[in-house]
Amino acid sequence: MRVALFLTCVNDTLYPDTGRAVVRLLARLGVDVDFPMAQTCCGQAHYNTGYRHGTEPLARHYAEVFGEYDAIVTPSGSCAAMVRELYPRLGERASAEGRGGGLAATLAPVIPKTYELTEFLVDVLGVTDVGAWYPHTVTYHPTCHGLRSLGLGDRPRRLLQAVKGLELIELPGAEECCGFGGTFSVKNADVSAAMGADKVRNAESTGAEVLCAADNSCLMHLGGTLSRSGSELRPVHIAEILASTEEDPAV
Repeated sequence: MRVALFLTCVNDTLYPDTGRAVVRLLARLGVDVDFPMAQTCCGQAHYNTGYRHGTEPLARHYAEVFGEYDAIVTPSGSCAAMVRELYPRLGERASAEGRGGGLAATLAPVIPKTYELTEFLVDVLGVTDVGAWYPHTVTYHPTCHGLRSLGLGDRPRRLLQAVKGLELIELPGAEECCGFGGTFSVKNADVSAAMGADKVRNAESTGAEVLCAADNSCLMHLGGTLSRSGSELRPVHIAEILASTEEDPAV
């Protein structure tokens, strides 16, 4: 199996340690991971802001860069959802506008091969115990794209429950949105901040040390709220927890 890491813009720019954690984790499980240097943005921000035609070259490029791989793994539920849920719509709309089926045909091969990290671990590799060790109390926030678009279900929780030393504490209102939503947080800042404050308040009520999610964009939003309030609760991506071992513990 040839596997590629799609790191995403947010992680490449702000959270490169998450990508390193994915590589360490998959290598420990016997997976050789490539990092195609030509990868760029999947186009999610463009599409969500209404620039559908401007998204198409980015989608084509994604297909060109990752087309030869058997699986494409990303530590981002929102970017995985962009490929799996919205790339088909790009192709359908192009065809409906009389521009033929070329875009749909180009994108079709990469759509089913794109996996969010926890999906790949559970569904493709067939593992829930990845040999991790993380001696902390953790509460898990299921992000909207993972929960609603990808249908990740209990996969992340099953992985966390198998981590040695980790105590998983239920998050009140777990399925409520954190308020980030990409450009939503810019266009509707007051609403976004209020939703983030609600999520943080629920997370702090658990007494956990760590707030975990499978998408750094949501953790960035919540981390800003936590930082401004002086909270000791730390936002940590699930990849960094799963990559942690007694021999090589996460900080």
